[in-house]
Amino acid sequence: MNSKKKSLLFLLITFSFISIAQKKAETKSLFEYKGRIEKLADNKAVLVGAASSVSFNFNGKGCDILLQSVEDHQNYVSLELDGKYIGRVRIEKGNVKSFPIAVSNDKKVHHLSIYKATEAANGGVLFVGTTAKLVAGTVSKAKKKIELIGDSITCGYGNDASAIPCGSGDWYDQHNGYWAYGPVLSRALNIDFVLSSVSGYGMYRNWNDEHILEPNIPDVYENLYLNKDSSKPYDFVFQPDLVSICLGTNDLSDGDGKKERLPFNEEKYVSNYIDFIKTVYKHAPNTRIVLLTSPMVSGEKNVTFVKCLKKVIQAFENDKTHKPIALFEFKPMSPKGCGYHPDITDDKVMADQLIPYFKKILNEK
Repeated sequence: MNSKKKSLLFLLITFSFISIAQKKAETKSLFEYKGRIEKLADNKAVLVGAASSVSFNFNGKGCDILLQSVEDHQNYVSLELDGKYIGRVRIEKGNVKSFPIAVSNDKKVHHLSIYKATEAANGGVLFVGTTAKLVAGTVSKAKKKIELIGDSITCGYGNDASAIPCGSGDWYDQHNGYWAYGPVLSRALNIDFVLSSVSGYGMYRNWNDEHILEPNIPDVYENLYLNKDSSKPYDFVFQPDLVSICLGTNDLSDGDGKKERLPFNEEKYVSNYIDFIKTVYKHAPNTRIVLLTSPMVSGEKNVTFVKCLKKVIQAFENDKTHKPIALFEFKPMSPKGCGYHPDITDDKVMADQLIPYFKKILNEK
């Protein structure tokens, strides 16, 4: 082969590699990831936290999405097509599964969002890809951002018994993070959100553990998977304008009534809360923090709860570096979901209470 032919072959190979690289980069840019997720090679991603998501625009009458529950049990995702909720899908354990998405309208470009309905404690949902003909979407202006830190209420635990009745199946079979109060209010306010929540966890102790066998939220918050695995830290690239913290339901609970439960320790709860807020400020120094009570706590326990939250706020009253910490108290509720948790209707009631309050805070300069 003469030198001219060699040069031509080299150029063709080079252009081929560049074309492939550009195509990969272009495809990658057409997927939008939100929430606690782990990006992998070849546009794959693990949806980690409750209501974490991957979205894309596509042409055509439909497509397939490829998903896998990376744990040895089922998981769930919720689907939104062209801005409308189209249902929750069960992903059985095992190999990658294909799920068809049908389009019923005549729009030229469609938008699909895949939200993790279950939570970080249930293991990841792997997004492998799609058969869709991807297209670029319009660049939207920057949105305000909110992080919602909490427990089962924030996860959407037990709020969706439409497929499996309460008391049946596994404890996470009624999870639907898409309809939890945080995502509901975020869609209403058109803001981006992240849920950092684990069912059963508290600020200094958990629902049925005195911080002996299990970690609490402060222990796992800085880890991507919200567990004890610190080898995968959360990157905190998402910088929230507002952080709401809804923790205390499990600290104040009586547990299962079988395992020994110590009296609620106000001092420890307040101390841990203060330290945790300092951790939040370390990663989001410009945020505004709002402390929330719980719709699942009432009576004397709620009096104690509010008193403790006010002590936490008082500890920062001379803090001139950060914006003032606020307190929001939910109205009393008799939750109708599984295990005395809010159902989807209750979640909307909670969201409706928070929407004007959060809107006012987010619009303050």
